[in-house]
Amino acid sequence: MGELAVGVDLGTQGVRAVVSDLRGHVLGQGHAPLASRREGDRHEQDAEQWWSAVGTAVSAALAEAPKWPVLGVATCATSGTVVLTDEALRPTFPALMYDDLRARGHGVLSKIDASVWERLGVRPQPSWALGRIAWLRDRQPAGLVLHQADFVTGRLAGRPVAADTSHALKSGADPVTRDWPEEVLAALGPLPELTKPGAVLGEVCAEAAEHTGLPVGTPIIAGMTDGCAAQLATGALDVGSWNSVLGTTLVVKGVAERRIIDPDGSVYSHLSPDGHWWPGGASSIGAGVLGSEFPGRDLAELDARAPLREALGCVSYPLAGRGERFPFVRPDAEGFTLGEPRDELERYAAVLQGVAFVERLCFEHVAGLGAPVGDTIRVTGGAVRSAAWTQLRADVLGRSLELPEVAQPAFGMAVLAAASATKTTAAEAARDMVRVARVFEPDARVGADLEQGYQRLRRSLLDD
Repeated sequence: MGELAVGVDLGTQGVRAVVSDLRGHVLGQGHAPLASRREGDRHEQDAEQWWSAVGTAVSAALAEAPKWPVLGVATCATSGTVVLTDEALRPTFPALMYDDLRARGHGVLSKIDASVWERLGVRPQPSWALGRIAWLRDRQPAGLVLHQADFVTGRLAGRPVAADTSHALKSGADPVTRDWPEEVLAALGPLPELTKPGAVLGEVCAEAAEHTGLPVGTPIIAGMTDGCAAQLATGALDVGSWNSVLGTTLVVKGVAERRIIDPDGSVYSHLSPDGHWWPGGASSIGAGVLGSEFPGRDLAELDARAPLREALGCVSYPLAGRGERFPFVRPDAEGFTLGEPRDELERYAAVLQGVAFVERLCFEHVAGLGAPVGDTIRVTGGAVRSAAWTQLRADVLGRSLELPEVAQPAFGMAVLAAASATKTTAAEAARDMVRVARVFEPDARVGADLEQGYQRLRRSLLDD
């Protein structure tokens, strides 16, 4: 008989659950959709729907898996999503999603002295959860303010539990002392107790066991944000290792021995369960631009026909919306193309090259701040479905790109649950559970051919 670990991912559009054994074999999966209310700056969800979807997804995953002992369950969620509840964990206000913008003009940051952020080594952005928490407190001063993961883990335990410092980072938590700065509490009011990712929060209660299929008494493990969960799923957990997630946007996260400080605030660092720092940043550049630039087109056909790995007469900064967060902070940034593409195929190639160029600029930025970047990068996200684009990225970065066999954040939470249950480090658990499916090696000749285009875009972005 084997043993199981369960991971849960609370995404924007749905909840996913994964059941894995301790060798990384996924033995069960489940999914349940989520609905949002979007209107102008508003983006809300019903937290009760989260709990309902967790029950559906976890039950489905466990139904596929062998009836082996479950060693633990861990949960990841979107960073910066918060909800207000009463003491019985019943929502008293719709949950504010990570991109709800109604609090962007809130003055809470001006109430907290800059020395607090210097001490924490971060530079809060208007998109962080601080404003949303203050906005909720203005409307309902009483009650519990919980991060999305706190709500679910509390429901699993049948009582409020501590918040992990990863989900609480953008609310002002100190990941080193695992405490809230007094200035933050003065501005926001009472906040959950804090604990480190990988800590045991409690046990699954009888009511939650009936709802999810998890055995009563299953340890509930403190998780991390969805971006950190993706990092765990890739196994890039040793110093100098990095994961680059190219989906709608581009997110890179790596491992360093010390906290990386970025004066511009484009890089922030999570403290890992193993005691290393995970610096990273999220760019607004990504594959999402393809839907607006090439609507309805067969992207596989464009991959095959476009001169992706050739020097072009134009270079593109393919920013889909307005504003950039990483590798530089420019709220007024807009996309542009230097030069005129000859045709649609060259325009397509310029877009894919432009994303790869920005990805390289991201890694050069973190390296310039002192973060070690190794010769191999793990890559995940929807864009890896394009082998041609992934090869182009390897050429531009001049590094080997490795595709993990299973890259779901829910799997990353299963890795963390397994590490906690077996009292090993997350890196040790990942070595047993994570496998590489494919490797893309860089072609130095292609990299040299594209160097001029990269330098042209780099000068345009940084000189401005």
